[in-house]
Parts: sequence; C-alpha cells; structure tokens
Amino acid sequence: MPFFFCRLNPPRATVASDMSDEEKALMQAHAAWWSNLTTQGEAVLFGPVFDPKASWGLGIIEAEDEAKARALTEEDPVIKAARGFTYEVLPIQIGAVRGTKA
Repeated sequence: MPFFFCRLNPPRATVASDMSDEEKALMQAHAAWWSNLTTQGEAVLFGPVFDPKASWGLGIIEAEDEAKARALTEEDPVIKAARGFTYEVLPIQIGAVRGTKA
C-alpha cells in the first residue's frame, strides 16, 4: 500500500508558544486521534517538527490511495474545528525502510 506525507500547518507561526486554552484542547484531541490511527495501523508515525521558522506537524499515513489519506486528515479534530489549521498531503515513494532489505 502507498505511503503519504502529511504536514499539518498551524494557523500562525507562533502557535507552539502562544496556544490558547482552546488550541491546547484541540491539540490534545489531535494527538489522541493520531494515536488511534497509529494503533489501527493507518498511521506509521506522527509528531511535531520544531522548525525554527515555525513548528508544524508531521504524519506518515499508509493508505490505499491519496483520496483515503486526504479523507483521514479531514477527520482530524483540528481540521473539523475550522480554526485555521491546514494539511498538505503528498505521496511518498519509499526508497528504503529500516529493518528491510532493498
């Protein structure tokens, strides 16, 4: 099955340092949602990327196609809350994975 790079873009560059209480609650729901996707085997990994320009979220999804990957990101609580978070979803061609032979 194909893999997809999912980048969660925050509504502003400073969100990691100045989150409102509502945003903190949304991020907790977001982390729980991604944890569930990982447990179900749909997400390979996820977590924040502490880019000095602006933090953003990384997720790697294994899905049958891009439409399914996008459908999963649309169900993320931060997207459903319509608070300015957005996703970029891009296909990945796996060159190698640790622990496997090429």
